[in-house]
Amino acid sequence: MNFFANIWRNEKSREIIVQIFVLLCVGWFLSWLISNVDANFKALGKDLSFEFLFIPAGYDINQYLIEYNNRDSHLRAGIVGLLNTGLVAFFGIILATFLGITLGIIRLSKNWLASKIAYWYVEFTRNVPILLHILLWHGIIINTLPHPKKAINIGDVTFLSNRGFYIPKPLTEIGIELVYLFFVIAIIFSILFFKYAKKKQDLTGQQYPVIWINLMVLITLPMIGFFVSGMPITLEIPALKGFNFRGGMHMSPELAALTFALGIYTAAFIAEIVRAGILAIDKGQREAAESIGLKPSKVMNLVILPQARRVIIPPLTSQYLNLTKNSSLAIAIGYMDLVATLGGISLNQTGREMETMLIVMLIYLSVSLSISAFMNWYNNKVKLVGR
Repeated sequence: MNFFANIWRNEKSREIIVQIFVLLCVGWFLSWLISNVDANFKALGKDLSFEFLFIPAGYDINQYLIEYNNRDSHLRAGIVGLLNTGLVAFFGIILATFLGITLGIIRLSKNWLASKIAYWYVEFTRNVPILLHILLWHGIIINTLPHPKKAINIGDVTFLSNRGFYIPKPLTEIGIELVYLFFVIAIIFSILFFKYAKKKQDLTGQQYPVIWINLMVLITLPMIGFFVSGMPITLEIPALKGFNFRGGMHMSPELAALTFALGIYTAAFIAEIVRAGILAIDKGQREAAESIGLKPSKVMNLVILPQARRVIIPPLTSQYLNLTKNSSLAIAIGYMDLVATLGGISLNQTGREMETMLIVMLIYLSVSLSISAFMNWYNNKVKLVGR
């Protein structure tokens, strides 16, 4: 008895015993839960099966990045929905980041009107539920844009209506490989030049117009490859046929509404994060930068924001995750994302609620962990290194 009493009195051994006990309890609970689900499935005459993924889906999807028709499988429908979710999350994050940083800086502006407009925007936007924003933007786009027969015509190649935004679709031909090669070379040059310019600035203070030079290279080199290889790209122009446009690339009004709503809503939170990050920097930093003659824009870009991002990035990660998960509300306006396809129509058609929800949950978990891992990597890149 003294042996066990001594073990329990020892702090380290007691912690290990408690942790083992907690793990056993959690394992027992999970085991009970799985066995209970299995028993209920057997009582209903059902088993856990994913064979439904390979039968024809039988429904159409209004927005897709890969070829799809209603004869394709539920698995392909789910992949289309996942790509649609990724498309909204990608453009939503870009819009929210750009708008949020801009608003966060304007909130601290000495211009009273600009500061108050940013303040009213932030307070109004973040205090209204995201679902209402989605419905509002969808209603605006559907009810204000003209019908396809009266669509806004831009150069007879681009059309905007309440059925969507139609632009020419590039079709590749033989020789396109050279264009791809020149584009890859341009990307490699841009990365190397960015690193060189940053190192040069750190050593000498000399600055190069990195953005403009890289942009010129990224445009010029592929154009050279395009003309050298005999212009191996043709354009499929959208045309009005019947009640809607056919051909070209299509951006549905649901995609536009969801992207705007998620981006604008999340930008309000990012603006407050950016404002807090800037305020966390000692005012002496700004005064020191101004004392050597730097312009206000240079002070913000070269002194304040590089230091503030160490404070901004951790909460910014949460906003990116929230935006991605909030995209699941797309079903409210009929946008066919992962939840609407695999977790909606496929679930109702097959009756495989456990399987579909399990897949959807695991996909969202994987996407969220990937975003979090990338942001944590970037956070480690910019954090202060201790001596």
